[in-house]
Amino acid sequence: MPKVLFNGSIQGFSGRLGDLIFRTLPDGTTIVSTAPAKKTRREKKRAKLKRSAAQNAHTSHFQKGVYYAKEAARILPVYQERAAATPTWTAYNHAMYDWFHPPQIGCLAQEDGYILVEARDDVLVTRVQITIQDNEGRALEAGEAVRREGDWWEFLSPVVGKTVIAEARDLPGNVTKLVLEL
Repeated sequence: MPKVLFNGSIQGFSGRLGDLIFRTLPDGTTIVSTAPAKKTRREKKRAKLKRSAAQNAHTSHFQKGVYYAKEAARILPVYQERAAATPTWTAYNHAMYDWFHPPQIGCLAQEDGYILVEARDDVLVTRVQITIQDNEGRALEAGEAVRREGDWWEFLSPVVGKTVIAEARDLPGNVTKLVLEL
């Protein structure tokens, strides 16, 4: 897409002019593109019927993400702060990105009396849940870890089990699970 730098009265112009669409980005640059071809109702209905189950699932997930991003960008200050730091991304863009990127667990280790988890996310890890199980899969202990320095979370537990399960959650509710077999 070409970027247009206008002088004078056209600067900051946005909208449709004939077959051209003008979009003004938050940093003030204007992008020009051609308008999409219009589809009739029949074509839209036919295209919708041809979608696979995976395509319909992705569309549904994307629609939920749009709903989340609209609300989150308005009410959560973390997205607004990130938008202020990046001139080309809005709070909505950060919220949508966060919707599609779950947190990551880099390390899970059990030491004497505690469990360490390294959990990171592009925006914020809201909580880390730890479950300790015995050989038969019964839960011996479960609870939330406490945030320490950086991306590290700590769960104090004298219980030693066969399996340790860590679940990290982020703002949109994405969950990442890591299992440590001892």
